Amino acid sequence: MHLFLKIILLLLIIVIQSATAIEEEKRNKIKSPIEKQSVKSSEKIQEDWIQLDTVKDNTDTEFSIFDNLIDTNKDKDHPFKIEEESLFGRIYKKEIERTSIPSFLLKDELTFQYEKGPIDKIQLYGAYQGNFGFNFKESDYDTTYGFGFMEAGLIGDLKDKHTNFKLQFNFKEGENRSYLQGLITDVYIMNNRIPHHKIIVGNSRNQVGFEGGMSSYILPFINRSQISRTFGNTRALGARIVGNYSLIDYSFAYNSSDRFFKDFFPGSEFTGWVNFKPLGKTDGKYGEIIVGGGLNTGKNKTDYTVSGAYASYRYKRFMANFEYAYADGYNGTYLSTNKAEGFYTTLVYRLTKKLHLLARYDWFDPNKEISNDNRKEYSIGLNYFLKGQAARLILNYIFCDNDNAEDSHRIMLGTQFVL
Repeated sequence: MHLFLKIILLLLIIVIQSATAIEEEKRNKIKSPIEKQSVKSSEKIQEDWIQLDTVKDNTDTEFSIFDNLIDTNKDKDHPFKIEEESLFGRIYKKEIERTSIPSFLLKDELTFQYEKGPIDKIQLYGAYQGNFGFNFKESDYDTTYGFGFMEAGLIGDLKDKHTNFKLQFNFKEGENRSYLQGLITDVYIMNNRIPHHKIIVGNSRNQVGFEGGMSSYILPFINRSQISRTFGNTRALGARIVGNYSLIDYSFAYNSSDRFFKDFFPGSEFTGWVNFKPLGKTDGKYGEIIVGGGLNTGKNKTDYTVSGAYASYRYKRFMANFEYAYADGYNGTYLSTNKAEGFYTTLVYRLTKKLHLLARYDWFDPNKEISNDNRKEYSIGLNYFLKGQAARLILNYIFCDNDNAEDSHRIMLGTQFVL
């Protein structure tokens, strides 16, 4: 087992050294002072441009894994040659650089515009993330295959240019619900007529925690942190207002406390989150700082309250964040009266535009009234972006240190596609 972990560590070191060597070789090829100055200016522009994508990262990638298979010369008879007019050719040449927002490989092909009626455009999409898991315990070893997500839906807008709508289906079975209860995840309309604001009415993702309210398509790791997957990662039916300014953004929602359409309004809940951005007017010169916090409280057979705080700093290729949450009962994937507490901290460094290195420490106490039941997870990961978040390869290693259960090691290999 120790030998296996050493091999994994050695592979990570080789990847880092290879990426560094490639960048150094590119720099050494420049001979003239004019060329050097041009390269420095280009690098400066790229770094500034990367910093502007402050939510996550920017990348500029291609399907490099096909370089040795595809003949780009259309005059040759090659089974994998690129045709400009072919679907595969368009995907191959598509440039998707940002990773801070979901991207779609077939956005142009699956978007339809209507001349008549109130609807202006509709875009269809599908999303899939699957992962192999290799689980090691002192007394056991097994392999698994699971779905991070398997979804399809549509988004669209009306001709008034201020109203959007979304309908999304989830085809992955979940815990504590039937298949039909979890089939429809998002169904809402959104209006942005008020400057800097969005008003959402319907069933949408609930902002319980920073990572808990984050889209599954842009998560840095395959799994969310323990507080995020326990308290957050929920959707609720109600009304929500979202504001976004240079120094502050916020989200306030009044919802039904129901989850997955199990009951008709069993109670109400309030969910609020506020982020302060003290460097918001510096154009990324000193990086970006976010300090925020929020509350999710309501009643569903029992009272529950989850409070949390978040802080992060991003500068060029580096990002570090920290999130803490305390629950006096919670209404996440399942309803609980437990008092629970946890936090995580994540470090991200972009080795290259394509390759990102991650590390995370994650601590969780699922029941404050029971001693010696803490759970700690130590994770390292690599993300390789083929086409932004639309095509991504993922490698995660997690060591689980449990107070009252057997420790375990897990290696997860994931693929993500958003069409």
